[in-house]
Order: sequence, then structure tokens, then C-alpha cells
Amino acid sequence: MNELYKRILSSLVIAPIVISISYIGSVYFILLLALLFIIAAYELYNLMKNKFFFILGLILILFSFYSAYNLRYSTYLNINHFYLFLFIILICISTDIGGYTFGKIFKGPKFKIISPNKTYSGVAGSFTLSLIIGFIFLKIFDLFQINDLFNYRLHFFIIIFISLISQFGDLTISFVKRLNNLKDTGNILPGHGGLLDRIDGMIFVFPILNIFINYV
Repeated sequence: MNELYKRILSSLVIAPIVISISYIGSVYFILLLALLFIIAAYELYNLMKNKFFFILGLILILFSFYSAYNLRYSTYLNINHFYLFLFIILICISTDIGGYTFGKIFKGPKFKIISPNKTYSGVAGSFTLSLIIGFIFLKIFDLFQINDLFNYRLHFFIIIFISLISQFGDLTISFVKRLNNLKDTGNILPGHGGLLDRIDGMIFVFPILNIFINYV
């Protein structure tokens, strides 16, 4: 519970700052991405013992931050792109919180080979909370103009898809940490660990959505 309180408090401090800078955009958003990239690259360097895999990971992170910038200013969809960017982040965050909370409350079988702390109940919680938060956000801002049953089904699968990728990213980083006998990628964020522990899902979500939205 102590770790949960730390996670909530640090999120309440960090989230408004990141969202505000993302909303303002311009050079401030670029500087924010640059700072986060430097921190993530440093943590990855400490995490990866194999330099070849470090370079591959660095390329992925670089493309992920480029994708985040591209989605924030994309012109391929006729919608407010700040809300699109915020929607993606909220789905990733709610996926993480849902998995953490449900896993702590309901416990149950774990993904022992991949990560000793990840549970099947956490997977269910990730999908559940991301759907709740996702549809509330879509309803408030009418991001994709939900007006019929087909759109509800489509957006259901969009949220599930984003949450699934985010969970895959979380499990991937957890597996890498386990291979290197590390609990966290760093200690910069109280309750979360390192920056990579916080954005592990987003690292995979942004590139895939960027390719899908802008090029597919």
C-alpha cells in the first residue's frame, strides 16, 4: 500500500506537468521529449548488458519518441490531435493502474517465467479499467464521434488493441529486467521506479499507432 500511495502521489504531480506541456506544444513539447529520451536512454544503457541489444533498444525508443511527436501533430485524421495524444496516454496509464490494482487485490496465478509480479487478474484489470476510462474520455470529448453500435464496437477493439500492446511492452521490459536481475530500471519516480518502468507500454504503443494511422 505504501508503494501504491507513492505511485498515486507521484502521478498526481507528474501527470499535470506532462499534459500541460503537451497541450502547449511547440518547442516546450520538443524539449520535454528530448529530456525524457535522455533519461530513458541512460536507464536502457544501465539495463542492457549486451551492447547490440542496447543499440536495438535505443533505436526503438528513438522511434517511439518520434512517433509520439508525430501523433501529437499528425494531420492524417480530422480530429484534435492533442486529444488523440492524450487518449493514447490515458489508455496506457489506465492499463498500468488497472493491472497493478487488480493484481494486488485479486492476486491469483502469475506469469512466473516472464515476470514474478504479473498476474492474470492484472491482465483482466488492465482491459477493464482501460475500457472504462477510454469510453468516458471518448464520450466527454467525442473524439471519434461515437453515434451508433458499429462505432461502439470499433472503439471497443481500438481500446483493447492499445491496452494489449501496452501490456506487451510492460511484459517485455519486465522480462528484460528479470534477465538482468533488476527490479526497476531506475529510481527517478517514487512508487514507479525508473522512467522506463512508467513508459514501457507507451514505447511500443506509439510506434505501432504511428505507422497504422499515418502510413496504413
